[in-house]
Amino acid sequence: MDNNYLTDVNFYAGIYIRLSQEDKDKDKKYESDSESVANQKELLREYVKKNNFNLVSEYVDDGYSGTNFDRPGFQKMMEDIQSGKINCVIVKDLSRLGRDHVMTGYYIETFFPENKIRFISILESYDSFKNQASNDSSTFIIACNDYYSKQNSVKIRNVLNEKRKRGKFIGSLPSYGYMRDPEDKGHLIPDPETAPIVKKIFKWRVDGIGPSEIATRLNNEGAPTPSAYKGTAYSTRLIDANNWNISTVRKILSNRIYTGDMIQHTQTKVNYKSKKKITLDEKLWYVVENTHEALVDKETFEYCVNIRKSHTRECKRKLDRPIRLFEGKLFCKECGNRLSVQYHKKADVWTVNCNRYSRDPIRERCGAHFFPYDHLEKQLIEKIDNDLNVHIRKLSIKKLNDELTKRINQNTNEIDKIISQYEIEKNKITRKLSILYEDRVNEIISTEMYKELSKECDEKLKKLTEIIQKKQIEKFKIKNEPNVIPDYTKKIKELLDLKKSKKEIYELLIDKIVINNDRKIVINYKFGVIPQTEFMYVKPPFSRRKETKPRKKKQTET
Repeated sequence: MDNNYLTDVNFYAGIYIRLSQEDKDKDKKYESDSESVANQKELLREYVKKNNFNLVSEYVDDGYSGTNFDRPGFQKMMEDIQSGKINCVIVKDLSRLGRDHVMTGYYIETFFPENKIRFISILESYDSFKNQASNDSSTFIIACNDYYSKQNSVKIRNVLNEKRKRGKFIGSLPSYGYMRDPEDKGHLIPDPETAPIVKKIFKWRVDGIGPSEIATRLNNEGAPTPSAYKGTAYSTRLIDANNWNISTVRKILSNRIYTGDMIQHTQTKVNYKSKKKITLDEKLWYVVENTHEALVDKETFEYCVNIRKSHTRECKRKLDRPIRLFEGKLFCKECGNRLSVQYHKKADVWTVNCNRYSRDPIRERCGAHFFPYDHLEKQLIEKIDNDLNVHIRKLSIKKLNDELTKRINQNTNEIDKIISQYEIEKNKITRKLSILYEDRVNEIISTEMYKELSKECDEKLKKLTEIIQKKQIEKFKIKNEPNVIPDYTKKIKELLDLKKSKKEIYELLIDKIVINNDRKIVINYKFGVIPQTEFMYVKPPFSRRKETKPRKKKQTET
């Protein structure tokens, strides 16, 4: 591009600053502030002033990894780019933008050019609006930054493994009943508030009190649950963070850490870029005995484990057990859990029940949703076959795509409104964080105060970002439906023409079947090829228990 063109353009710049936790640790080690936020900010401000750019905003991500782009400062910068507030992004070096070579390359080579954004990296002399030799090295530098992250991840993992081998605790939060030793962060000591509760749980179990009754007693006493005490963020896997249940009690009774042994590395991340974790084989665990004070002796712990084993029913899945037609497709309306399909050998009957209810029926987390499966299956088959006859066999792909386009526009507009509301909330929190950060830099508030005040904001930002990302993925999937529908519809018609098994057709056709406590059944079909249908479950015209005739009273002789 001709450099003369640059003199005719007003550049409204945003400077982007990132400092990862590793950079912070490095700064402390070498007593250098070369990578500090303050230093980056000073360098970038000087560059903007020297080149006569209009500085619009500063975006800071302090303590965020460069291996992903889920950072509040970066997301705010993306918003300002899309709204037209800035048309120039300046960073100290390419690694500040990111260390993932795929996504970093995407932003530099695709996103910024498509949005007419000038991108400048000072140390590499990279300027996207200039034809210069230094620009050609960017691809190599980005790849090197990614390689550095990978090697850094390996080094950190090796250091952590060495600590695990020595029995040092490296987790984020200790198990319920323990706390970090103030003198040694890798050593655990009993928590004076929760350790007595753990001891009480084991004592009650030895006394013959079951997990359900233990949970009831703890709730009556107002004992804090592990998730509530630790302040664990809400998860759909948590039934109720503030109330004890059977699962929580059993987890404590089966945790070997209470015997004084350290068990770690039971899970690991897929790789250094992913947040997803996988459970490891027991052979790969790091187990070091007698690393901290035990809350229960090993004999008592083994006794409690053996009690559960002796009381556990033999539930091994038989290889010859048939998989029922709608197994895995049935869901509870009230709690969202799957409805499990079970076979009762003695009664020779198949039933459907809510998973959440069956796990802890005393606390009534949900309703039973109890059905005789065979009768439910018969009604579902009748309803689905009727829907097939009405819709699929007479289906016009053109008409379907027209209707689909209309529905997609409606759905995406609704999602955009929701995202917009969350973005407004994010902006408010980001502004608040920015003010707090400025106060910290200007020493109006202490670093400790800043961390305390910003913690809640960071948690809210993380939740909002996750919600927005899910909505964006949902929007992407909806927009991609027109490309899938024709081929999908063709497959359904082929299966019907070939008279394939109902299992194969239903697997392709049905998304899920939702049943509520009032026995209303809603069938959701994939991609909306068939409109959502609903009907009321009809009870079978007989009872499983045999009715007995009332006894006649004997007449007394006169």
